Amino acid sequence: MSIADRKAREKEALRSLILKGAKKLFIENGIEKTTIRNIADEIDYSVGTVYVYFKDKNAILHDLHSIGFQELGGYFKELFAISDPMERLKEMGRVYIKFALENQEMYDLMFNLKAPMEYLESTEEGGWNEGTATFGLVKKTVEECINKGHFKGHSLEPLSFMVWSLVHGMCSLEIRQRTKGVKFTNPDTILFDGYNEYLKIIGKL
Repeated sequence: MSIADRKAREKEALRSLILKGAKKLFIENGIEKTTIRNIADEIDYSVGTVYVYFKDKNAILHDLHSIGFQELGGYFKELFAISDPMERLKEMGRVYIKFALENQEMYDLMFNLKAPMEYLESTEEGGWNEGTATFGLVKKTVEECINKGHFKGHSLEPLSFMVWSLVHGMCSLEIRQRTKGVKFTNPDTILFDGYNEYLKIIGKL
């Protein structure tokens, strides 16, 4: 291994260490209460070292945000082994819910916090590549459903957005514990019961 390769590997390892430490603190203490100083102390490095890799906390949040979408997108890509697009669409929703419930802090970071988007707006990147790619997998599946004769009379992009929004909304209500105060008959199962009702509806389209 060359010196340049070794330095690049060490740099990437330190970057990953910063992200790992930041994620741990975000989960334990909350994002607002976590500072760059806290992150530096967590990984036993100086504040200056953290700033070498990330210009501010929003940049760290953006990288974690990107990792979350890459992981979710990876799960969606695996579902393309399911040839029937309607069955794939149904399974996408189940995978989405499972991901949201098992990664609640990450899910909040991905969808409910402004910081990652503010970071994108402050850079020359401008676009939300990870979100676009993940939504693209949903849109492709809905398009295949339409080509198979489902969803007659519906428009591809608005319909895909509606599907995403519906499942996202249910997950967000559950994660933020809004389902606990509405006095549902079965609050512990309302998310899955609601999703099953959605499946019955799209199964008829």
